[in-house]
Amino acid sequence: MSKGSNVPVPTSALRVELGWRPGPGVPDADASALLLVNGKVRSDGDFVFYNQPTHTSGAVRHEGKRTADGQVTDALLVDLPRLEPVIEKVVLAASADGGSFGRVPGLYIRVLDARDGTEVARFDSADATVETAFVLGELYRRQGAWKFRAVGQGYGSGLEGLATDYGITVDEPQHAAPAPAPPSPATRVQGPPPPPVAPPVTMPPPQAPPANPWQPAAPPAPVRLTKVTLTKEAPSVSLSKQGGTSGALRVNLNWQVRKQFSGWGSKRGRAVAMHADLDLDLCALYELSDGRKGVVQALGNAFGALHQPPYIHLDGDDRTGAVDTGENLSINLDHKRDFRRILIFVTIYEGARSFADLHATVTLQPLNGAPIDFSLDECTVPSTVCALALISSNGTDLVVQREARYLVPERGVSPQRTIDHVYGWGMNWTPGRK
Repeated sequence: MSKGSNVPVPTSALRVELGWRPGPGVPDADASALLLVNGKVRSDGDFVFYNQPTHTSGAVRHEGKRTADGQVTDALLVDLPRLEPVIEKVVLAASADGGSFGRVPGLYIRVLDARDGTEVARFDSADATVETAFVLGELYRRQGAWKFRAVGQGYGSGLEGLATDYGITVDEPQHAAPAPAPPSPATRVQGPPPPPVAPPVTMPPPQAPPANPWQPAAPPAPVRLTKVTLTKEAPSVSLSKQGGTSGALRVNLNWQVRKQFSGWGSKRGRAVAMHADLDLDLCALYELSDGRKGVVQALGNAFGALHQPPYIHLDGDDRTGAVDTGENLSINLDHKRDFRRILIFVTIYEGARSFADLHATVTLQPLNGAPIDFSLDECTVPSTVCALALISSNGTDLVVQREARYLVPERGVSPQRTIDHVYGWGMNWTPGRK
């Protein structure tokens, strides 16, 4: 498609992919969507992106990134029949992290029918320069049907500029004005001493006014655009420097199956077995500052506890991998001094022989602070266990280290025992079941 052209799309669930070619010095990019009424969002909840991945209606969902065949894609699911009738347009945008779109080769957006993967529209952007945010396309209603228009409009002010242009309230750090400097002794005016200051009058504390049931609720908190992406070049981050000093740290694992089928198949020479009932388990090995060690996992119902040792809790056992659910661990940062180290890892419980045809994304979201995320590299070995992240104490702070290591257990050795051996936890393991 050329810029400005449009094409009808089926009124069904659509998968929208933002894609580009990665490489040294190429910025990362993130897909987002804005649901508009009369050209603006109704509230900040109409903005779907990495920090707010699902619209309250469930009609638009950010599904995350994957890397395959020399391409990186970041995907959105737009279920047109579920969109509220008042929504007139869905703006499909992208933002660059670490540079401008002029340094992102092969940038494109394409729209697929989510039912069978048929491509219904594609727009290749070839004229980007200094822009750090782009509206690549839009889905809009026209006489009861839906169309896709190729837009290609850039912003030099990044995701913040794009979001505020459509009515989003953005929470960005405000810089306080510097205090005025005192006058120098050479310019200080001499005069009589000031009169004595009267002691302060102690007043009773003001009484809170009675609740007014007609008073409107406080406005919702503005949208936070800050995030941290761990890469091979920048694999670690301090939690305190990102504001993650207290409350619960939520660790989310979500995944997509690149190709689902039953039985044996092959992808680029790798034999894999993949089933629709895939079950991945998010787990954590922990070592507390007093020397106690253990594991938090669904196997053996070792779900842990958030407000007593080990201060780590597995929320449940998910089989979908959806970005708004997936597998979740919570870590109580109010007890960060009680942790020596925590290793977050994932195992395949059933449904696959390896991670070869899976794409997984890990997000660590502190209650206070910027989210930390990273994607797993493509798996090229018959691995059933992957070390995701190592959280270590340096005495006063916790540091998150991206691991993303696929391990191959020896015959007869469990995934848990394999990862224990590699990271030197020194625990005794016995067979277990869910």
